Amino acid sequence: MYVGKTLFAQVMEFMPWTSFSRIVHRYQGNAGVRTLSCAEQFRAMAFAQLTWRESLRDIEVSLSANATKLYAMGFRSTVKRSTLADANESRDWRIWADLAALLIRRARKLYVDHLSDLASSRTIYAACPAPVNAALSAEFTDFNDPGVDCMHSHRSHAVQSNGSVQ
Repeated sequence: MYVGKTLFAQVMEFMPWTSFSRIVHRYQGNAGVRTLSCAEQFRAMAFAQLTWRESLRDIEVSLSANATKLYAMGFRSTVKRSTLADANESRDWRIWADLAALLIRRARKLYVDHLSDLASSRTIYAACPAPVNAALSAEFTDFNDPGVDCMHSHRSHAVQSNGSVQ
């Protein structure tokens, strides 16, 4: 039986933690925090995405089921639902926006040979495992500019149906 790193810990090794720490420091994301750091919040939400968790309770139960492995996964202690809810509510959104921008820049460098494919697909990649297709008639961005990154949706101009935005 292999007793090395968990698969989740191996995936998290690809995260640019030094850059993330600089972003957190820039917005004082961990100021006054005693239990759930920004890094642990990110790990909890990444775990939720990767394991298809649907609620804070689901995240809490799934992580506590692996309580003996939490430290190896990057958590100092168990993640409580209320603490995660408070962190999701109170943390500066710019931390996550800057992190998303950083990861997109890195992905563009990795796929520089395929950028024309990405630009012509007119696909917006949301922070979830599935791509979101945007309508060309959306007024919140100019799709004629291939360098445009759209990281938001404008509810008055988007209608969700069958898992895609039209």
